[in-house]
Amino acid sequence: MKIIHCADIHLDSPMESKLSKEKSKKRKIELTENFKEMVEYAQKEKVDAIIIAGDLFDDTKKTMLKTTKRYIINLIKENENIDFIYLKGNHDINNFLDEEEKPENIKTFEEEWKQYRYENVVISGVELNKNKANIYDKLILKYEDYNIVTLHGQIDKSVNPKDKAETIILNQLKNKNIDYLALGHIHKREEGKLDNRGNYSYSGCLEGRSFDECGEKGFILLEIEGGKLLKKEFIKHSKRTIQNIEIDISEIETQNQFEEQISKKIENIEKRDLVRITLIGSYEVNKAGENIEDYLDIHKIENKYNDEYFYFEVKNNAKVIINYQEFKSDISLKGEFIRLVEQESLSEEEKSEICLTGIRAILGGEI
Repeated sequence: MKIIHCADIHLDSPMESKLSKEKSKKRKIELTENFKEMVEYAQKEKVDAIIIAGDLFDDTKKTMLKTTKRYIINLIKENENIDFIYLKGNHDINNFLDEEEKPENIKTFEEEWKQYRYENVVISGVELNKNKANIYDKLILKYEDYNIVTLHGQIDKSVNPKDKAETIILNQLKNKNIDYLALGHIHKREEGKLDNRGNYSYSGCLEGRSFDECGEKGFILLEIEGGKLLKKEFIKHSKRTIQNIEIDISEIETQNQFEEQISKKIENIEKRDLVRITLIGSYEVNKAGENIEDYLDIHKIENKYNDEYFYFEVKNNAKVIINYQEFKSDISLKGEFIRLVEQESLSEEEKSEICLTGIRAILGGEI
């Protein structure tokens, strides 16, 4: 038996806020196309079931379109030889399924444990809610079966976990005869050991939507035979990858050095990707320069690569070091502010921090 484990598709989701209206619309379409192409992959590989571990849609802001809903229902109907095992997540506020149009090959869960059996493979799941007391005690699985359990939430590994909605208490799932815990809610692929028998996995999302969802995205393919896991493989399956590249500017002295560093870092990145260059390290503020732009021409870099990549930006996270003594004799608001700070009974470190904050405020920068 072959099974796909995916989660957090977030169809019709609002995309990265900095994208243009046209590109944001394109990315929304790509979410749906990606899901369709995963189903096509499942047909090609003769997959028997697709587990969707929550958040198929993103309806928290009422962005779900009826056309997308209809498209997904028809897609499921057209692939009747595949079971779609769908667990509703916290973003699936309004279930996209109406009972009268529910395809026969979509299997859903409720607020009590429900199971689907495929010979000796059993897939169990439950929708977590605020009233999930004793939910773990009610999970009964046979030792001789290959047991897959699907849940949507954040795992809690602490000794005294907080029992709340969308929290999965891992300790209470141990020694339950679970072989594979198929999780959703975390958008980054993650896996670990549950107990001596089983493991847990977050498949991550199919497609990154913002710069807190960087890296490879896709789904997990399981192959089970005779009650044993023969193969577990992560399949990279995204239209675009969101890339965050860090560059330490501490030792960069010229614009040419800056541009060479960027060129080297991004030379192997696909042009279809979304790229952020994050500046780290430190630079010094003095009378000759009061902002990062006085040292490095960020706008030149952004203009150079904007048309080469689907999206490109430079974000400055470098630490500013201020030599506030150089401003002390200025006949300006900055100079007056620093002279006032100098009169206070503070350590040099405190004075430097206050002066830096004050100069940033005077210049209208971030504090």
